[in-house]
Amino acid sequence: MAHVEISDAAREDLERLIFTHSLPPDTKERVRASLRHLERFPLIGAELSGRWSGFRFLLGPWRWLILVYVYAADEDRVVVVTIQDGRSASAPTG
Repeated sequence: MAHVEISDAAREDLERLIFTHSLPPDTKERVRASLRHLERFPLIGAELSGRWSGFRFLLGPWRWLILVYVYAADEDRVVVVTIQDGRSASAPTG
């Protein structure tokens, strides 16, 4: 099973979204639950292109929340690099 980590930058992104979007108190647990699938299926997320080439993403726990990650197969490690509001024009999938 892959080890899943959340980068400091992604943690900051999530904290900002919790504050600016008035997300519920259990938001962090909801995000962790969304990421649990990556332990067994690290390539489950769709691939991104362009400047985000080499990265993948999952949606969740809400359809607008984008969890961007990279999978290091040689280390069997997933690192979430950013968490963004997909409705934003600057979102990685935009």
